[in-house]
Amino acid sequence: MLSSTTSIQLQCAGRAAILLCGIVLVTAAVERVQAAGCSFEPQGEGRVASVIDARTFRLQDGREIRLAGIEPAVSETAKANRTSALAAIIAGREVTLSGEDDTPDRYGRQPAFVFLASSETPVQALLLAQGEALVSATITNKDCASILTAAEAAGRQAKQGTWADPAAIKNAESSGDILAGIGRFTLVEGTVLSVRQAGATTYLNFGRNWTRDFAVTISRRMLPALEGAGIVLKSLENRRIRVRGWVEARGGPRIEVLRVGQIELLGGN
Repeated sequence: MLSSTTSIQLQCAGRAAILLCGIVLVTAAVERVQAAGCSFEPQGEGRVASVIDARTFRLQDGREIRLAGIEPAVSETAKANRTSALAAIIAGREVTLSGEDDTPDRYGRQPAFVFLASSETPVQALLLAQGEALVSATITNKDCASILTAAEAAGRQAKQGTWADPAAIKNAESSGDILAGIGRFTLVEGTVLSVRQAGATTYLNFGRNWTRDFAVTISRRMLPALEGAGIVLKSLENRRIRVRGWVEARGGPRIEVLRVGQIELLGGN
């Protein structure tokens, strides 16, 4: 007999209705998460007038809304579809908004978690289950972070959207491939070769050449938060991890860890 997850994956592979597939995937994912959900202060409601980009839309009252908690997927597989994916979910629909802070960003966009009328599943989770977005790791609410992470994992397991591309997650040993994504939000997986401290910065090194190989940088002020989450940096040596964040070039490619949710411990050594 097939497991429930495998059964869902096979159904999704054969469906033309991508939105329905996303709903099935995210529902299965959320059912496995014992969480209250993305419950924040109400920020109003409205009807969607137009979709601007992969995570921004305009309401009929003129407000521009930016989907909080996610980043657009950047693979070639997802690039052509990600704006249409959002439009397929919300175009012309009534939505409700909630969030930790409704202060517009410097471009005048209001960040929010968005829900279709009568739905308790955020639109962000639907996009994640379709492989059309990545969890940004900026969410401070643990319940909401759990739901979004589960939705992303469901899309990855089913090879939806960006996850159909084998190169969607970069190999920590492929520095050149990572460097090609400078300025992009990227996921990188690999085994930590060494953990070294230099001044107020700790380096998770994935290679022996610090001027060329990929490394993760962590400031001293992050240590209490990481340790509070059960992540002791020295214990990461010879462990396989997944890190997400913005790629920078400082000799070799670097990702700076600013929040606990950027590091994920993977099974095995």
